[in-house]
Amino acid sequence: MSLFTDKVIWITGASSGIGESLAYAFSAEGARLILSSRRTEELERVKKACANPGQVNVLPLDLLDTATLEARTAQAIAAFGHIDIMVHNGGISQRSLAIETRLEIHRQVMELDYFSYVALTNYLLPHFTQRRSGHFVIMSSVMGKLGTPMRSSYAAAKHALHGYFDCLRAEMSSYNVKVTILTPGYIRTNISLHALTKDGTPLGALSGNIEKGLPAGKAARQILHALAKGKFEAYIGKFGMEKIALWLNRFTPGFVIRQASKFSPK
Repeated sequence: MSLFTDKVIWITGASSGIGESLAYAFSAEGARLILSSRRTEELERVKKACANPGQVNVLPLDLLDTATLEARTAQAIAAFGHIDIMVHNGGISQRSLAIETRLEIHRQVMELDYFSYVALTNYLLPHFTQRRSGHFVIMSSVMGKLGTPMRSSYAAAKHALHGYFDCLRAEMSSYNVKVTILTPGYIRTNISLHALTKDGTPLGALSGNIEKGLPAGKAARQILHALAKGKFEAYIGKFGMEKIALWLNRFTPGFVIRQASKFSPK
């Protein structure tokens, strides 16, 4: 029996990319799923492709519509009577120089990539504490540890996730509420295609680095492995420059800072 058999897992951003692949991986392990994103038709497609579609509930939501998130959390809990694991995965990336990026773009990225996670967490925490059980899985990024050109808003939001959820882990340890922060490197998804540019328009292009990245299905298997091992934090991706940069940042942060301007903005 898998560690995830019969676990109820709520995944945001489940209609594509890592979220979609996680749905398939968890379903194959016998989990019961709640899949959320804005795109209902895509969620239904993912549900049908899961190993056990009868154990999958589709719950559309818009992470930017914060007024609806409390009700959506109640609906998610009601779907199977409880939730075991919350996978915060929805979000958006950004590709523009800080000096050229409009303030409203910074705010939009922070609202989606940080504040929506905090809102859903706050609404779900009473459920976890009452059950004295629960697990938050946070999709951060290598950019949550480093800073490179063209990603100021995105990196800021991901850095904020580490601060908030590290504090939450400490606060909730006595309630047996766990937190795992994932720091993916280059994963083969459409994240750069939808990345916001300086005026809010999508980049509309696939990054060469991301096209060469780890397939999302393999990333999902790495994530399940990290969760099974009880990791507090885990790098997800190929062994490459991203992982080396994380290691160097721990021991020689000055070197990484000096080299950051030479990193590829793609």
